[in-house]
Amino acid sequence: MSDISIRITGQAGRITLTRPKALNAMSYDMAMAIEGALDAWATDDAVKLVIIDAEGDKAFCAGGDIQQLYDTGRAGDFAYGQRFWRDEYRLNAKIAEYPKPYIAFMQGFTMGGGVGISCHGSHRIVCESSQIAMPECGIGLVPDVGGSLLLARAPGRLGEYLATTTARMGPQDAIFCGFADTYIPQLKWPEVIATLEETGDPSAISAASEAPPQGEMSALAPQIDALFAGETLLDIRNALSADPGDFAADALKKLGRNSPLSMACAVEMIHRLRGPAADIRRALELEYRFTFRAMEHGDFLEGIRAAVIDKDRSPNWQHSLDAPPSLAATKMLMPLGKDSLTFETEGQNT
Repeated sequence: MSDISIRITGQAGRITLTRPKALNAMSYDMAMAIEGALDAWATDDAVKLVIIDAEGDKAFCAGGDIQQLYDTGRAGDFAYGQRFWRDEYRLNAKIAEYPKPYIAFMQGFTMGGGVGISCHGSHRIVCESSQIAMPECGIGLVPDVGGSLLLARAPGRLGEYLATTTARMGPQDAIFCGFADTYIPQLKWPEVIATLEETGDPSAISAASEAPPQGEMSALAPQIDALFAGETLLDIRNALSADPGDFAADALKKLGRNSPLSMACAVEMIHRLRGPAADIRRALELEYRFTFRAMEHGDFLEGIRAAVIDKDRSPNWQHSLDAPPSLAATKMLMPLGKDSLTFETEGQNT
């Protein structure tokens, strides 16, 4: 496949995304190719670790390839998207539970589906250009691909802030918020990767690590904790509206661009996943409740139309931020019964 390169080099299983002109957006076929490689390498004694990286300077992976999701959904075919998300989430769980070191090199934009194939790995490396975000509420989805769990585990109320404002994290912010582990300048990456391939030993990563450039999240954390501590999206909106500061005004403006239904569900999901009982599978199952319904009952198709198809940036959301939905959000997160996410490959049990 021309969009991805999968091979074994030395003692490393290598996965390289090769769609730099498309910001390495991940298609369904790419996701399934990654899963196939991971399945094969898990029991291959010649492969000591897995390295995933990408061509180009602009992006590791800016998200999922959503054009076909939009086209099928507009045609009334919701099954394609449901299968896409089901199979993608199975891959995300495999990465989080992988028995060997899984090392991701994340330059430039790492967003949405890109987070799902990198930030659940055992070793997550950022550089000076890294920009990590979960922007799904801006297109009528919720932070998914296991991102809801990462947000729930972020310090304080940063998870609610990152989900509802879709704010981007630079390298230090990503480490502070739990989306990355190590900062290594990009010029050092080829040498580090060569050593990993040769030795099969991830200790080369810590040996090359440096202190990242100063971020902003740690300084903003006290304000975020105070303003985003509400139980619901309405509570957060009211706290922001009542605060006279510039930070609150800017955050409220960002919330005003995004789907109220998506943001209400994102806040609820993060709250449900906060605590020791939550794990990757619980998070993905909860996310799938939303994405399974996203085309038919959510704002997803309208969000894609406004952001990607017509590019008018004027989505007509179903609900208002002044009266965020509660009943509709509850319905989006109801159990799916026989359609629940099972993490099984078609025709076999896993």
